Amino acid sequence: MSTITPETLIPERPEAEADLAKPRTLRNSYTGRDHAFRAITFTGGIIVLVVMLLVGAFLASNGVQAINEVGLWKFLTTANWAPESNDFGIAAVLLGTVQIAAVALLVAMPLALGTSLFITEVAGGWLKKVLTSMVDLLAAVPSVVFGLWGAYMLQPNIVDFSKWISVWFGWIPLFQVDGVDPASPLRDTVPFTASTFIAGLVVAMMIVPIQTSIMTESFRRAPVGEREGAFALGATRWGMIRTVVLPFGKGGIIGGTMLGLGRALGETIAIYLIISPVFEIKFHILEKGANSIAAMIALKYSESNEFAMSALMAAGFSLFLMTMVVNFTASAIIAKSRSGADSEG
Repeated sequence: MSTITPETLIPERPEAEADLAKPRTLRNSYTGRDHAFRAITFTGGIIVLVVMLLVGAFLASNGVQAINEVGLWKFLTTANWAPESNDFGIAAVLLGTVQIAAVALLVAMPLALGTSLFITEVAGGWLKKVLTSMVDLLAAVPSVVFGLWGAYMLQPNIVDFSKWISVWFGWIPLFQVDGVDPASPLRDTVPFTASTFIAGLVVAMMIVPIQTSIMTESFRRAPVGEREGAFALGATRWGMIRTVVLPFGKGGIIGGTMLGLGRALGETIAIYLIISPVFEIKFHILEKGANSIAAMIALKYSESNEFAMSALMAAGFSLFLMTMVVNFTASAIIAKSRSGADSEG
């Protein structure tokens, strides 16, 4: 009498096992609408890339005359701006651009982070909708409006705070203001107006919306299962945010911050309406007098001859390169964070 085993009930099928071992080939089936959508998006992306390259080529071709005249090193290290006497460079305005953007970033980043966390994790119902709409509306406000607000409302009310910082923290070189006596009882606020600090505050208000939008979108993608798991293990709301939401949205925080930095580097009209233009290297951000590449171009454009225009194009090309590097880096970080890999570990 034969013994019944699993092998006798289920005969061996080597060919079936071989079929299972082979990887399956997945084929996408596209309709006519899919092909049309892919063609439109591909064409749009190519057009944007071509326009960006044309802008860069235009600035470079028109600025090469000025750079060849003075040399690249002198162009990068000279603070003065006098193209008519071949004494010009972007050292002062480049430093001013970075300083204004740094002040804006230090102020805007905490505001954007707190606002985005409040919208996604605390606010609910109608309050979340209202806050989201307000952030979107703030992003649509023109630059000139921010400039007027900063010049005629913010500046008269913030100079006393600038003076307070200088009095108590003037031992730090960054916060020193030359020619001001901290012990004087007189309210002398003129040396604190039209400064890098005030311009940075205005630019900060302009970049908060874009940073908030990027961070909010990143935080909303935090997995619901991980949120609920943190609560189930006894975590508080802040504990859940610290262990789940913030690690998952790390790429969005970095990317949104850098996109805001790119916007701050290229801001023109708002800074132009606030600063008192100077062409000297200054490290005192509270002191009157500042400048940036974009504001200088707006200031000098109408009075420039052909050679001076070439010098402005060269300055614009340097700003173009710096902004492109920042924006491309931010886009790469945001694209990487969309997979949610940053939440693991």
